[in-house]
Amino acid sequence: MDVIGFDFGTTNSLISVVRGDQPINFLDDENRPIPSVVCYEGGQKIVGRAAKERLTQAGLGVHGNIVRSPKMYLGRDSVFIEGVERSPVDIVADVVRHVLDKARNDSRRRLEDVSAAVVTIPVDMEGYRRRALRDAFRLAGLRIVQFVHEPLAALYGLFRKTDLSAMLRRYDRKLILVFDWGGGTLDLTLCRVMGDVAVQLMNDGTDEVGGDVFDETIMNRLIQRIRAERNLDETIEPQPGAEARLLDRCERAKIDLSSRSKVPVYIPSFFRGIEDEDFDAELSQEELEAVVKLLLDKGFKRIEHILRNAGYAPEQVAPGYAPEQVAPGYAPEQVALCVATGGMANMPAVKRRLHELFGPERVDIPDGTATLVAEGAAWIASDQAGLRLAKNVELLLARNSYLPLVKAGTAMPKEGEVQHQPFHLYCTDPRDGVAKFQICTPERAGESVLPNEPRTPLENLTVQVDQKAHAFQERLELDIEINDDLILKVHGRSLNAKDKDQREIHNLKFGLAFPTQPGGGSSPGDPGEPRATQEEKVSPGALTIRANVTDDKDPSLVPGEFLATYDQAYFHPGRFPPSEQVKEMLYYQPCAICGRASNDLACRCG
Repeated sequence: MDVIGFDFGTTNSLISVVRGDQPINFLDDENRPIPSVVCYEGGQKIVGRAAKERLTQAGLGVHGNIVRSPKMYLGRDSVFIEGVERSPVDIVADVVRHVLDKARNDSRRRLEDVSAAVVTIPVDMEGYRRRALRDAFRLAGLRIVQFVHEPLAALYGLFRKTDLSAMLRRYDRKLILVFDWGGGTLDLTLCRVMGDVAVQLMNDGTDEVGGDVFDETIMNRLIQRIRAERNLDETIEPQPGAEARLLDRCERAKIDLSSRSKVPVYIPSFFRGIEDEDFDAELSQEELEAVVKLLLDKGFKRIEHILRNAGYAPEQVAPGYAPEQVAPGYAPEQVALCVATGGMANMPAVKRRLHELFGPERVDIPDGTATLVAEGAAWIASDQAGLRLAKNVELLLARNSYLPLVKAGTAMPKEGEVQHQPFHLYCTDPRDGVAKFQICTPERAGESVLPNEPRTPLENLTVQVDQKAHAFQERLELDIEINDDLILKVHGRSLNAKDKDQREIHNLKFGLAFPTQPGGGSSPGDPGEPRATQEEKVSPGALTIRANVTDDKDPSLVPGEFLATYDQAYFHPGRFPPSEQVKEMLYYQPCAICGRASNDLACRCG
């Protein structure tokens, strides 16, 4: 039984399967991916290319009785389409069912015995939407074995369709940027190859510069130009359905200009009420690039954005740290390979800008950029490659140490699986009546991360505790759960006060192991790139808390002024208490002579 790769894209969807070490793509009748569009006309459902040809404007969402990219509504209870309430899960299931039926009825290469898929998703798709997507696939008769981020699937597909061993050697420990620019979204993933594993370091995505936005911009400019050339005012309107035909023709013109300098844009019977009703224009590469320049600028800003957020920009140096103490500043040469995929990657202006930024030798725009994500998912299914956690998930403890809750390299649950791990903790300082749990992750991938390396907070939990208790008397429980939708659930509770809190974390980073000879590779648990040691740091703009939980009954973790209230003997000089605790005790103790606070300038007794 085949497990297929299913790229359920924002604007287009595609099924791929590996047979005989070759990926096979199931395209539509025009040899193109199938549009993720559904039209409800009375009791009839029209899906795919026929539905898209009815669109009169670009953009995602509901247009009359047409839904473009219904997955954007996943997570909602319902959506209204021309006054009719429909379930987003049902709408998505209609698209999935259509794409699956097209593959099963393909006369050239029939897909028969299939009931499961590896499904690709955007990098910013929340866990509750993944859960709804699983329900939609199940309704369409297809199980989801596991989810994979689209850029990570594209990278896997690229490595598997070339010399895998040579690629792993060439890019070991090096940065790779995957630039997936499709019709609906621009997704970016900054990765590092660590032995035989590709791990995510940082993700970024936007739906503001998808290819369909380019198509609508081109259409509006051409209409504006024709009206000006022919002195047509705004009272001259297009024929019903004419704008839908022009929008489709503008998309084709954009694609054709990847290999031609000029293309005609002709729509018969476009205008109504005038003698010459036809729309007849010509679009050149130069005009196209001028029209979409602002959109291109906005898209390429995302490269700078992801590198800056990952710490590869000199502006990221925090106050108090010298430049030589932090990771190297932003420079394109730090990226060893830029993989450009998605339909927009074929645009000459996109290619040229990538070459200018990284150099032609470090930019790979594979053949079949529109199919690489689905092919990668098919390879993942064929290799039975499971996701692994790329970065530790940790708990901030008292005195700024970290307890790994889920270690990098941990295999992620597949369909129907749930991982569960309980942790038994203590409260070191219950005076404010609250135990504080901060869940965080290191900026660097791998299990071996130093305590003084920067962390990014993921979530904060608080539970009430007995504020009259001594240190370690209040017992705490923390339960960690990861399910097959890649949602990490954190449950905290206090055993004495019997309070509880819970959070969900949806934005974990993952890795994928390539098939190699036993012993031939490493894992995300191995150290990544070295960083200089620093004092405790968090990412710029992040909020940190003063943790008061620990997994060890170590009195040195208790604030000195609090410990002194019930254990003065601890501070006897002969017991050599830690100097930090002694300073804390003395700071909060009033002067023995005048009774003023230790930091009161009026105290001159010393």
